[in-house]
Amino acid sequence: MRRCLLCGQKFAAQLSLRELFLLSKKPEQVICFHCRSKFVQLKSSRCQICSKELDSGQICSDCEAWKRKYTGNLLRNYAVFKYNDAFHELMVNYKRYGDYILRKVLQELCWQELGKHRADFYVPIPTAPEHIQQRQFDTISAIFADLVPLTTVLGKKSGVKAQGEKTRKERLLSKQSFFVLENTNINFNFKKVLLLDDIYTTGRTLYHARNALLTAFPQAKIVSFSICR
Repeated sequence: MRRCLLCGQKFAAQLSLRELFLLSKKPEQVICFHCRSKFVQLKSSRCQICSKELDSGQICSDCEAWKRKYTGNLLRNYAVFKYNDAFHELMVNYKRYGDYILRKVLQELCWQELGKHRADFYVPIPTAPEHIQQRQFDTISAIFADLVPLTTVLGKKSGVKAQGEKTRKERLLSKQSFFVLENTNINFNFKKVLLLDDIYTTGRTLYHARNALLTAFPQAKIVSFSICR
């Protein structure tokens, strides 16, 4: 029996036939079936670019705006879950209160879908230095480091207000805060790069990260993956 990291109740781990074959890659099961059911996967009717759920059409209004801004050079993002109350509570405890063990919950939720997205390099969205100092860990790298080989090539400027503390308008008006680290000796040109993040809200963060990489490696083939949208 195991104890659920979210509700504290004991539960018996369950494995599907598919998971038995993937056992070497599967993270430890840390949440019970009841808590797992609170996280809702996105429907198939979604934006072809960013994965936002849609009632109709193929591209959401957010991506139409990005299309105008970047003259059609859109960043394709695949997301797994809808950002609901369960995710909000999880992310508050993980990021605001720095509950490091909750990275295991996020790993369990995303590992299978992440495995479908192969890339030459997996690049995590970096955390600002002061936030790492406050929490004592990098929130994005902590989630994905056990799932894929990470290439830490991006840095983030200090003194930048966290995205979760901004309004939608403030997010969209955020200035570029990412940069390619000076000691980078890898050539990303003509390679597939998968940017990794936890939440896609407006897309501003991932577009800034994409643009920082393209400035140094204009021929890189960049897409992104976020756990929720």
